[in-house]
Amino acid sequence: MISHVSPIQTDLGARNGLLWAIPITGLLVILYWEIVPSLVLDWYNDPDYSHGFLVPFLSAFFIWERWDDLKQVESQPSYWGGGVLGFGLMMLVIGLIGAELYTQRASLIAVLAGLVLLVGGWQMLWMLKLPLAFLIFMIPLPAIVVNTIAFPLQLFAAKTASFCLFSLGIPVLREGNLIALAGTTLEVAEACSGLRSLLSLLALGTVYGYFSQTIQWKKFALVFLSIPIAIFANAVRVSGTGILAHYWGVEAAEGFYHTFEGWIVFIAAFAMLLVCGTVLSWIGKGSAVQKV
Repeated sequence: MISHVSPIQTDLGARNGLLWAIPITGLLVILYWEIVPSLVLDWYNDPDYSHGFLVPFLSAFFIWERWDDLKQVESQPSYWGGGVLGFGLMMLVIGLIGAELYTQRASLIAVLAGLVLLVGGWQMLWMLKLPLAFLIFMIPLPAIVVNTIAFPLQLFAAKTASFCLFSLGIPVLREGNLIALAGTTLEVAEACSGLRSLLSLLALGTVYGYFSQTIQWKKFALVFLSIPIAIFANAVRVSGTGILAHYWGVEAAEGFYHTFEGWIVFIAAFAMLLVCGTVLSWIGKGSAVQKV
């Protein structure tokens, strides 16, 4: 049975939605008056999260893209939204009491999800799952998580770079995340762990997978593939830094050259992601055409 939503019902739903939107917006402004500006400041000061400026706009684009479908959804408020909203507010309170920024900021996503469920219902929340989930990329990870992830990445990059340099006949000695060359010693610091490129490529892989793939498992596969690609690309970058330092001195591996090399390697990593997306698009294409 197909239900028909009349224009009058649609206008009434839009009017009610607008009435709900005004107090909801005011509530969010009051609750996150200091939290959101500090988040934006972190995007500006922390190069690892400079992509955070783009995340809200991309999330808004995802909403705009499905706006016509959202207008056709009949509002069916769910009381479960109150539970999700309460959970988000509890996260906010715990974060404020414990002075834990990540919990405070992540609570915004839970609060938004709860409000959507409370006002629009399950169908609307399902349609907005990607725009809401994508916002997680704009929130800097807590220090304990960064340290847990970054150090193994540092060691992996140092080990891979040492192996590559040794294979090229360059004398090298590795101690932890330190790479000792004939003329200098390079440290694979936390900034060189590749966490920045990993997070950026993961967000980029999510967007690219959404637009390039039509089958759900292929979208997820492209997102997961961005992780080893980013790790491999960073290891190549550290190896390149070692080669530059060996043949042209440590000055060639610092400053502008180091930054430029990072951009080149990130572009190469994205090119690898494009290749993976193309291959995934080809998989099953022939069988799909035969079925039609």
